[in-house]
Amino acid sequence: MAGVIIREIRHVNYGRCIEMSNGEVDLIVTVDCGPRIIRFGLNGKENEFCESDAEGSATYGNELWYTRGGHRFWHSPESFPRTYIADNQPVEYQVIDQGIRVIQQSEPWTQIQKMMEISLSPQNNIVNIKHRLVNKNAWPVKLAAWAITVMAVGGKEIIPNPQRDTGLLPNRTVALWPYSKMNDSRICWGDLFTILAQNPKMKEPFKFGVSNEAGWAAYVNHGNLFIKRYVHKLGAEYPDFGVSYETYTTDFMLEMESLSPLVLLEPEAELEHEEEWELIAGVDFTAAVDRLFPNQN
Repeated sequence: MAGVIIREIRHVNYGRCIEMSNGEVDLIVTVDCGPRIIRFGLNGKENEFCESDAEGSATYGNELWYTRGGHRFWHSPESFPRTYIADNQPVEYQVIDQGIRVIQQSEPWTQIQKMMEISLSPQNNIVNIKHRLVNKNAWPVKLAAWAITVMAVGGKEIIPNPQRDTGLLPNRTVALWPYSKMNDSRICWGDLFTILAQNPKMKEPFKFGVSNEAGWAAYVNHGNLFIKRYVHKLGAEYPDFGVSYETYTTDFMLEMESLSPLVLLEPEAELEHEEEWELIAGVDFTAAVDRLFPNQN
């Protein structure tokens, strides 16, 4: 790998974008809208992320929020219309070492500003994303950073279950949404890990959250292994009954969602939530389990 090449391109669906490549993998970041990372994959191969032109409901200012897919950045807890303020306007970008910084104007109504600092390793297929929220209000706001990666159809997600020995006390929290059926055929509640399969023939939504103390989840698709890592902070207050990781699926995608702890963000203060992604080529589901849980056989 010779280094990271960063160039501006014109995307057929998303207009002006920034492409980043290290010769093995590439990312595409939208700048005519967003911030979104609309593509991540091996050079010349399938996009590991979903791309969609589905529309949401009318939001603040009568703008439509578009699903689009890719990787997006929200703040939690989820609420309508606050969460669904459209990200249809151009974002500012700056070139940094081995990557770019994208900056969204403060959201109307919420007055929360979003930034993502995205860097690609020149030595391996690892991406670092620093998600930042800045409170532009004149008063504190309680929220959590919410990093949502929307994966392409046909894969299987692996989520590790907490293994900490807490004696007579419980060691995990699982949150379920009203539409989630515990006997859904896509979910396999395992002991060491839980599997959620994306099924393009099943439109019924399914979502659950977990106190993911391991701080990672993985998705196997196209013969490749995608790993999403973050830091789970023991004892911190998290949204949605105390979960740091959530996942959602329907017929056209699967979402991998990490959350920061809830904080009371003071005016002009900044909240940062960091993720690391890794894409490993040529790994099927069995090999992925062996790699992710090497001491269990």
